[in-house]
Amino acid sequence: MVSAAVTTGLGAAGVALGIGGLAGTLPSVRIDWLVPLVGVQLDVDRLGGFFLALTGAVAIAVGVYSAGYLRREQPGPLAATVLPVFVAALLLVPAAGSISTFLLAWELMAVASVILVATDHRRSEVRSAAVFYAVMTQLGFVVILLGLMLLATAGGADTFTDLGPVPEPVRSIVFVATFAGFGSKAGLVPLHAWLPRAHPEAPSPVSALMSAAMVNMGVYGVVRVDLHLLGPGPRWWGLALLAVGALTAVYGVLQAVVATDLKRLLAYSTVENMGLITLALGAAALLNTTGARPAALLALTAALLHLAAHAAFKSLGFLGAGSVLSATGLRDLDQLGGLARRMPATAVLFGIGAFGATALPLGAGFVGEWLLVQSLIHARPATGAVDTVVGLATPLAVGAVALTAGLGVAAMAKAFGFTFLARARSTAAADAREAPAPMIAAMAALAGCCVVIGVAPFVLTPTLGAVVRTLPGFADADLSSLGPVLHLPGLDGSVAPGLLAAALLAAVAVTVACASWSAWRRPAPVTGAPLWDCGAAELTPRMQYTATSFAQPLQQVFDDVLRPDTDIEVTPQLESRYHVERIAYRARLTDAFEERLYRPVLQALTALARAVRAAHTGSVHLYLAYGAIGVLIVVVIAR
Repeated sequence: MVSAAVTTGLGAAGVALGIGGLAGTLPSVRIDWLVPLVGVQLDVDRLGGFFLALTGAVAIAVGVYSAGYLRREQPGPLAATVLPVFVAALLLVPAAGSISTFLLAWELMAVASVILVATDHRRSEVRSAAVFYAVMTQLGFVVILLGLMLLATAGGADTFTDLGPVPEPVRSIVFVATFAGFGSKAGLVPLHAWLPRAHPEAPSPVSALMSAAMVNMGVYGVVRVDLHLLGPGPRWWGLALLAVGALTAVYGVLQAVVATDLKRLLAYSTVENMGLITLALGAAALLNTTGARPAALLALTAALLHLAAHAAFKSLGFLGAGSVLSATGLRDLDQLGGLARRMPATAVLFGIGAFGATALPLGAGFVGEWLLVQSLIHARPATGAVDTVVGLATPLAVGAVALTAGLGVAAMAKAFGFTFLARARSTAAADAREAPAPMIAAMAALAGCCVVIGVAPFVLTPTLGAVVRTLPGFADADLSSLGPVLHLPGLDGSVAPGLLAAALLAAVAVTVACASWSAWRRPAPVTGAPLWDCGAAELTPRMQYTATSFAQPLQQVFDDVLRPDTDIEVTPQLESRYHVERIAYRARLTDAFEERLYRPVLQALTALARAVRAAHTGSVHLYLAYGAIGVLIVVVIAR
């Protein structure tokens, strides 16, 4: 309970500080004695305030949820102790005002998250995921460290506000290094492999924080360093962001569609949405360099709005998955089902989160993706000039967004349908109990945020406008047209989610009223008759689709991308090998990048380590010779 209360308090403080930063009322704070030589510099501007508020809001929900979850699951004192530390580190990253403070907060965030992922370290899957994540996050930190050290040296300062102009080609080198490092934390392909391993194995409140808050820090790093401190950059920066974002979005949603582990599906959905956000940032950077300012402003707004929507519906999704896991002990969609009757509140709330992730109208993610598509459609500059690069890139980006949206519907339909609908496929699912009140209350608050963002996104317009105006090239941005009716600023097109919601509610009310009036005027006689069941006296779970069979058609369509490892086992009867007793079909889906990129690299490193180990014989004389040779090489190079 203490851990949950502290986490909630830290989240509330983050929201308050974020609001203060957005209002521009927070002073800079420097603590020289805390860290020798460099001190700690805290400076919350509007950009940092936006990410602080998002992180704090997620932390509040996680803290309330943890009050019920920690009592029910009891993951141990280490997890309860480190959870508030992780939240504090998440809040320090966007509050950092200097490169050294930023790096310290980033490393604290990484170490705390590794400890939390390894909470249930007795299981081999957890140990493997924790080691893999620890290696990936430290490699990413090294790349970020090198990039920011180069930035501080070239800019002549450590604080963000005092950095001077950075000359070429140093600026591009810093962009490549920081984009790779921050992209790894955001889960961008091909540096995403840690995410679908670590998120499913972490405790569910930690998964929600990692997926809805920590990956946002990767996006914050890209926006802060690459767009704010270094920008505006050359055209190829925007193209790089656009291409990596499109690849990440499509690949992430393909893996989500075929995943049968509920938390792994949600993790790949995070990869998908981080790709869409990066695609939008790339479109903003690219269009800004070509003179299509209104479209660039729209793409940047779409990225920030979708970031807020993702924080709401993805944290709700992982907390809902945590309630299911806590009640059943299962994550396998092929063994779940029927939970809508056993856990009705969780079913409704998880359904709101899943609907928000589908990019359908009135969902939390709809407006952000709609704005992104509109920015790509209106990509022509105001002068009317034709740009070949933009003319080729934007239709491909529209296709990637459309494919992602369509497959995202299938993925979320599978996540909700095979978890809560139909019949229970296991005894654990049939005996499930509803989650405790604190867990339901936290999910209800997040569901409310999803509804607000989906139906009335204009409540975030002042916040988004304040953040956008902090970035180079957008100082005069005006988003006032994004009101109850979202008129595209400087472009043709509009949509009104609130009116759509009102029309839907009115249609439902009229339908219910007409049905009630008809039943009142002409009450139908009640008679009993057996249900027509097509000759099946009793439906069983074996007669319904499984999550694997549901995804099979899509798996076959994208077989060249997913490359599943399939196997068919035929068992004949004992009397005759021509009569088949059983046919078993198995398909094992792995991450293609992990199999074809990471595995060869790991094998090469293993071979190198064995060769190096052969050189360590235990002879002191041989080690002295190694040292002498090393000194000689250094002297020759220095000479």
